[in-house]
Amino acid sequence: MKTTTVLKLLGSRFFWMLFMLTGLFHISAGQNRILVFSKTEGFRHASIEVGKPALKKMGQEKGFIVDLTEDASQFNEQNLKRYRAVVFLSTTGDVLNPAQQTDFERYIQAGGGYVGIHAATDTEYDWPWYGRMVGAFFLDHPSTPSNVQKGRYNVVMKNHWGTKMMPETFEREDEFYSFKQISPNINVLVTIDEKSYQGGKNPDFHPMSWFQEFEGGRSFYTAMGHTDQTFSEPLFLEHLWAGINFAMGGENPKPLDYSKARPEENRFTKVILEEKLDEPMELTLLDNSRVLFIERKGAIKLYNIQTKQLKTIATLPVSTKYTDREGKITEAEDGILGLNKDPNFAKNHWIYLYYSPAGSEAKNILTRYELRGDELVMDSKKVLLEIPVQREQCCHTGGSIDWDKQGNLYLSTGDNTNPHGSNGYSPSDERPDRSPWDAQKSSANTNDLRGKIIRIHPEANGTYTIPEGNLFPKGTANTRPEIYTMGHRNPFRISVDQKTGFVYWGEVGPDANKPDATRGPEGHDEVGQAQKPGNFGWPHFVGDNKAYNKFDFTKNVSGEKWDAAKPTNTSPNNTGLKELPAAQKALIWYPYAESKEFPLVGSGGRNAMAGPVFYTENFKNAPHAFPQYYNGKLIIYDWMRGWIMAVTLDKNGNYSSMEPFMPSYKFSNPMDMAFAENGDLYMLEYGSGWFSANDDARLIRIEYNGGNRKPSVQIAADKMGGSIPLKVSFSSEGTKDADGDVLKYSWKITSKNGFNKILTENNPSLTFSKAGVYKVTLTATDAKGESNSQSMEIKAGNELPKVTFDLAGSNKSFFFPNQNINYEVKVSDKEDGSLANGKIKPEDVSVNIDYLAEGYDKVAIAQGHRSADASVSLTKGLKLIEANDCKACHSVTKKSIGPTYTQVSQKYKNDGSALERLTKKVIAGGSGVWGETPMSGHPQLAASDAADMVKYILSLSEKKATANSLPVKGVYTTKLPANDKGQGIYMMRAAYSDHGANGIPSLSSEEI
Repeated sequence: MKTTTVLKLLGSRFFWMLFMLTGLFHISAGQNRILVFSKTEGFRHASIEVGKPALKKMGQEKGFIVDLTEDASQFNEQNLKRYRAVVFLSTTGDVLNPAQQTDFERYIQAGGGYVGIHAATDTEYDWPWYGRMVGAFFLDHPSTPSNVQKGRYNVVMKNHWGTKMMPETFEREDEFYSFKQISPNINVLVTIDEKSYQGGKNPDFHPMSWFQEFEGGRSFYTAMGHTDQTFSEPLFLEHLWAGINFAMGGENPKPLDYSKARPEENRFTKVILEEKLDEPMELTLLDNSRVLFIERKGAIKLYNIQTKQLKTIATLPVSTKYTDREGKITEAEDGILGLNKDPNFAKNHWIYLYYSPAGSEAKNILTRYELRGDELVMDSKKVLLEIPVQREQCCHTGGSIDWDKQGNLYLSTGDNTNPHGSNGYSPSDERPDRSPWDAQKSSANTNDLRGKIIRIHPEANGTYTIPEGNLFPKGTANTRPEIYTMGHRNPFRISVDQKTGFVYWGEVGPDANKPDATRGPEGHDEVGQAQKPGNFGWPHFVGDNKAYNKFDFTKNVSGEKWDAAKPTNTSPNNTGLKELPAAQKALIWYPYAESKEFPLVGSGGRNAMAGPVFYTENFKNAPHAFPQYYNGKLIIYDWMRGWIMAVTLDKNGNYSSMEPFMPSYKFSNPMDMAFAENGDLYMLEYGSGWFSANDDARLIRIEYNGGNRKPSVQIAADKMGGSIPLKVSFSSEGTKDADGDVLKYSWKITSKNGFNKILTENNPSLTFSKAGVYKVTLTATDAKGESNSQSMEIKAGNELPKVTFDLAGSNKSFFFPNQNINYEVKVSDKEDGSLANGKIKPEDVSVNIDYLAEGYDKVAIAQGHRSADASVSLTKGLKLIEANDCKACHSVTKKSIGPTYTQVSQKYKNDGSALERLTKKVIAGGSGVWGETPMSGHPQLAASDAADMVKYILSLSEKKATANSLPVKGVYTTKLPANDKGQGIYMMRAAYSDHGANGIPSLSSEEI
């Protein structure tokens, strides 16, 4: 009896377990189950509470399971895999966070379904993908005589699965939505006749129900569903069931296939190869083991992928300064600007460089050099092209180089125009001696190579020929045949689609914050596309051909707007045609504020760049190739905002959509990028500060991993430096493994003085008792042996200076014109002392107060700051000279047994490599250049101190500008520039670089 009972009990339990397992298996195999989501962040429709049980009942009758939720956290990949379709039941507002949005996008792309009911179009306006997937966004609904009215519907697609239950026309009561951003890709099932009710806003064609196949998934929407009665109407319920059945996949649903979806972000890994670079500009991948890149001040650097070694293989003497007519010297955007290898580099070993050569002649040159092994052969130099420029005023250089598949070279050039005399609008100042402020001399000049994208065919002998099909045929009067596109402001990074031949560029745009009825539109950055040669409008148009007003700078009077169909250039600075080709609009454009057309780009500072177009066929056997999902997508990025976007183009090359790439990363001013043969994406990050070396200026690599993923490593410390003993607590918080593996941690801490220690805790601490620069590397290793690392530097022995601005009770939020502001800068440094005790001298502190007019370019402010900081640095060099034995043999102007400093400065005035050579000579000593008397060595000097001394000496040949730095204490009067409306802001900045301590280099602090 007991045995029988036990067997029966076991049997019943086994049957129940088998039933449960069978059920689970059936669900995992794709049981018809839908998720009904009814979260609202805006208006909440009462009909939601009626709709939920109606859908439950429908599921019971039609044989599918209905889960109800208002919990957005259910929008995760594992949970969404359980459902054939997701129903948005009158959702409103922003209901999903970015991570949930990404998982829902991937679900649809994997083959999932969507159904939207009524207010589902009143949802997620800042999520463009959602709008395209639904098919439209809500515009409004009637209010007179009521929001709910009776209207007449018309069936558009007759005898269709979505309408076979409907008569050709029928009337019903509801709240009739009007729509905006209606997708041209939707298949409209039912429309409404706007003559049958009051308040419609889509008179020509007013859709009310539709469906579409979308990015691998299916979408159905109906605007019906406002009233409670709707969910008891047989006609509506049958129509809704047809849409749900379509979204679930119909009679033969297919399982979700996530291989077709956008890859998870954690399959991409950012690997830092080198950091602390000095203004990296452009790179080229020479072969599987070498990356060549340039730094603006003249350095050409080679990174070996195999040995992980970086070396400077050459330094070109380049011009990096502007000198105006009064002799004022400021930092320039000039230097070494562009780099690329020859398409046949493996055989001819040629590389091409575009740069601003040092010397009195103001020009930029396109050159070719031979790279023999790792050596740049200097006497192999061939100058293909010289472009005269002005070096009086900033800005805009361009300088990017690329190739098409026919072997034509493309070079971008900037407008070489100062934008700061036109309030951020069109710089078209035609007054005498104002050519540097008139972009009509360059961008709109058909006879000038500035503000252009040039296309030429380099020849083996170092010359070039003109390919057929440029903008102006050879021999056309008052034109340059090299011009492919014109009307550019600063096309800083260009890219040629190797399949289509289309040219892309990022256009750094003008600075006006707001449109002005008398001057023109607000400033926009652009991503341009040239499917053929053309005029892209600058300085007469911007964005989608928004026109500027002609402006008389003498009389300060606005005129008519330029005509995009028939633009003209009548400037006295124009040497080309007066009638220009019709202006072409940009592919993508966006202002400082949020963009209505392209909301994903965000807001704030902007600096558009264009990267490559990815094609899977180019990486068939590449181990790290990006997946098929990115095939044909254009990669764009923004230097200021730090994002990267993948842009989808239609079959004709027109813009379709964009989406963030690695959105959780903010890249440190991405500067250039290129795919390697193995599929990795190499990138330069310029870093966060203008015109200077930056700790976050890097050469990086983006790796894709379709299998086991490397750990994502985050490294942090509670302090980056300080006096000794220095206790530092390290953190690995944020380090994780996407595959869920348990991680092992290894902290390797080394210095050049022989210190070597390994710690294995997750978050260790260490006290540094000896001064030095320590490299700290955290390596995380997963259970399968994959590892990833991140590094940082700790500087022990020198405390960071403290800099503060004391405004003595003055308001910091706003100002009034002609207001006196009492200010005092306070600086203290543990090793150097302070301003208060007199050990830090006022002349060692850089102080700037700048007015940023509305639309003013912050780059110009940074130029001024670097000049002020440089003058402080030169003061430091002079003090070091006075503290050493230099005066025994040298003086500034009086000849002694050694040359005067002025003679030295004049001799090396245009020698870009002089700083490095003379710094070494000061330390090591030498003779033979100025006579027989040897110069004694100074081995006690740190290289940084010797460099400061040489910088001071070399500066003597430069005509000095007026003092750039203000006193550390004083009264500043807020005087507005002439004709300024007072809409700008004052930026107050103080900076101090200490003298270093205990062998640790100088540290700098600034307060803004």
